[in-house]
Amino acid sequence: MPIYHKLGRIPQKRHTQFTKPDGSLYYEQLFGTIGFDGMSSLIYHEHRPTQVSAIGDSIDVNPKIAVSHNIASRKLIGFDVKPKDDFLDAREPLLVNSDVHIGLAAPKKSLNEYFYKNSDADEMLFIHKGTGTLRTFLGNIHFEYGDYLIIPRGMIYQIEFDSEDNRILYAESFHPIYTPKRYRNWFGQLLEHSPFCERDYKLPQDLETYDEKGEFVIKVKKQGMLHSLVYATHPFDVVGWDGYNFPYGFSIHNFEPITGRVHQPPPVHQTFETGAFVICSFCPRLYDYHPKAIPAPYNHSNIDSDEVLYYVDGDFMSRTGIGPGYISLHPAGIPHGPHPGTYEASIGKKGTEELAVMIDTFKPLQITENALKIDDGSYYKSWVE
Repeated sequence: MPIYHKLGRIPQKRHTQFTKPDGSLYYEQLFGTIGFDGMSSLIYHEHRPTQVSAIGDSIDVNPKIAVSHNIASRKLIGFDVKPKDDFLDAREPLLVNSDVHIGLAAPKKSLNEYFYKNSDADEMLFIHKGTGTLRTFLGNIHFEYGDYLIIPRGMIYQIEFDSEDNRILYAESFHPIYTPKRYRNWFGQLLEHSPFCERDYKLPQDLETYDEKGEFVIKVKKQGMLHSLVYATHPFDVVGWDGYNFPYGFSIHNFEPITGRVHQPPPVHQTFETGAFVICSFCPRLYDYHPKAIPAPYNHSNIDSDEVLYYVDGDFMSRTGIGPGYISLHPAGIPHGPHPGTYEASIGKKGTEELAVMIDTFKPLQITENALKIDDGSYYKSWVE
């Protein structure tokens, strides 16, 4: 996260004595990535952050693969994923590889009986339905419809929902999630041609600090297992921190589309990137303005990547039979393009109100058993005239 932020109280100089009013020490923790070479924050705790008093059961949560070598274009009816009370139980992985797990969730209840930490993956939560607060040991972020929440690996958090009607697209990334490099200068600042800027970020606020001892359950995801640990002190005991490694939010409604005289390629919609996949935002925008422009995308070959589109709202102009919450998968190995009739019908149109999230992976995606349950089974035939 290439922007500096701080909350609470911190000492003037790092790695020096930081004393409480009674003369005892606060405990410093480096919360860093890529060894000591990546982005990091320095955190100051009321208690030692290392106090594990018990280790409970471990549960295998690896996705169940149904199709390991997929060549079929697929359409998944996302709102057919059934709501569940528990936040983690509600998360259903659908399309996965060794770099990313993509899934949907419809949690009904807030996560407040335990704390959660994904120690293997950065998480992207896209809020399709619902409002609430992401509560973390580095501060809180209020979220609403259209928000991306980027949660770095190792972040301890809970999540509170304002109602039971919640729908989330999520991606667990085994590579750090960054903003696109081509939109940043050498110092990390977003450039003038970027479709968003630092002012658009939702940064952590309202740092909660608890000076409590007891038994606090943290569920830690590591290597496909969900471990239950008991901490002897409250995980939210941070009195202050500063640095670059922290959760943040960004609304898809603040993405400013880049347009041109002729059709622009998908990279202009890029919002986040990793070394293994990209995330793009398709937002309401004016169409191409060349007098002979064809606004619908041209057919293109998926040679190097699988393309996943999650449809949020509006009328996606290059597709038929698509509704909110649907997921389409266009795998590498075969070309894809607009559905019959949509290419021609786009001519003369001035703009679109479509809203969608795209994830393109550089390794093939496997299909889980959960995905087959909501697969319409015939999408691959939808281009036949």
